[in-house]
Amino acid sequence: MAAASKKRGSFIKQAAILASAGILVRFLGFVYRVPLTNMLGDEGNGIYSTGYYIYTFLLILSSAGLPAAISKLVSERLALKQYRNAHRVFQTALMLSIAFGVFFAVLMALTAHQAAALVKLPNSYYAILTLCPTLLIVAIMSVYRGYFQGMNTMVPTAISQIVEQIFNAFFSVYLAYVLLRTHVPIGMQKNIPLGAAGGTMGTGIGALAGLIVVLLSYLSIRPYLVRRAKICRQQHEESKKVLLGEILKTAWPIIVGTAVFSITNLIDIGMVMNMLTASGYSQTEATILYGQLSGKYVTLTTLPVAISSAIATAVLPSIAASNRLREHHQVKRKMNLTMRVSMIISIPAAVGIGVLGPQIIAMLFPSASDGGILLRVGAISIIFLALCQTTTGILQGIGHIQVPVVGALLGAVMKVILNALLIPIPALNVIGAVLSTTGCYLVASIFDVWMLSRITKVRFDIKRILMKPILGSAVMGAAALGVYYGCYTFLPYNMPCTIIAIVAAMFVYGFVMLLIKGIQKEDLESIPMGGRLIRLCQKLHMM
Repeated sequence: MAAASKKRGSFIKQAAILASAGILVRFLGFVYRVPLTNMLGDEGNGIYSTGYYIYTFLLILSSAGLPAAISKLVSERLALKQYRNAHRVFQTALMLSIAFGVFFAVLMALTAHQAAALVKLPNSYYAILTLCPTLLIVAIMSVYRGYFQGMNTMVPTAISQIVEQIFNAFFSVYLAYVLLRTHVPIGMQKNIPLGAAGGTMGTGIGALAGLIVVLLSYLSIRPYLVRRAKICRQQHEESKKVLLGEILKTAWPIIVGTAVFSITNLIDIGMVMNMLTASGYSQTEATILYGQLSGKYVTLTTLPVAISSAIATAVLPSIAASNRLREHHQVKRKMNLTMRVSMIISIPAAVGIGVLGPQIIAMLFPSASDGGILLRVGAISIIFLALCQTTTGILQGIGHIQVPVVGALLGAVMKVILNALLIPIPALNVIGAVLSTTGCYLVASIFDVWMLSRITKVRFDIKRILMKPILGSAVMGAAALGVYYGCYTFLPYNMPCTIIAIVAAMFVYGFVMLLIKGIQKEDLESIPMGGRLIRLCQKLHMM
């Protein structure tokens, strides 16, 4: 019992550490995206996002599956006390990541012009080019992060993410500011393409800072790891050739599944730009609308998903180890807890962003306040994306890594179909892309959840996972709107009213969920500052 309790506490603690880092990283991301968007405008946002999405796609091909694959393979070997094999997994993956990083960085540099032309945004060339070295840096960093996660310690990953984002935030804004005023074309006030490239350069500098952190963390414990690997008594030592096959076998479905969703972003670039210009919009107008989609809708709706993503990352090695040890009860318990916490966070976030979408956009981007309708229409996609990421982490942990690939492919097909049907409608234009994104994640999440339930024979607690968070969120949404318009009657300024409404909504949601027992002690233990919240609730006799 004591050992099980210790394992449970470790799993919850590591999930909370990574979730805390995820929240802070996303917050820092907003800190710099707000001035960056206000400087670049929606047109610059479109150029910046185009370069970033192309980079993200190649990054996925080069290294996206490595952290999860390494985490899974290392945790399985550590569970069996095969310390030498666990370290050899890391060494093999590092060689693989360097080879992939160099290849894709060179490929991206050589095809930057063609890629910019292909997506109908030639001004994104410089933004694409400046991101090339980042591919190699992140590929290497992903191996170290995966190794630490496999050892069930999320601290180095969390610290490196925070340091990476701090450097990214500062240098993205600074370099964009400098380059906006460099070689300004005659008749223009600023050089938007170079400014967008300055923003993407900050990504590379941040990644380098994050790599240094994980490298130093590894060097500090390397003597212990090497000594432990030498003295361990394992019966079988796996060759690096065999381990290379294991890594690729584990990573490729993750890469393909993630790449499919990344491809949908590239499809959005091409389809949105082509269909809008075909409908009579100029190149600049289409770029502005695409900038609202990518720089505001995508940025804001993926913020709350950072927590479910962190939970999925933390749960993978824990579930993989329990699955390898045939601890079926622990696997089922962790699955339900992970799904419950993910929805407790994601559902109210979707409702809150949906009801206050235009107000949030106006508060964050006063110099470029268009696009609030996109949040109002598409905030529900947060729930389905969170479900996709959470179920993907669980499926990877129990060894069914191909299932999310099929779900992602089904979602991508749905997105292309809905894009083709909805974007050409004049009354919808870019809203059609938002609706297609919701449809994409809806299809993928339904398939993943259905397959997960079928494979594991686990009956999920729908009442606690979905119904209670929906009820609490509905009350919260009504309270948020009431508080906002009530405040606006006496204080007709958007920013203070929006902030007050958001704070009030958080308190209302927490109160209602405690009242209907939608949040329990185990749930609070797995979120940041959960211990303090538990003690507060106990003092108030609400738990």
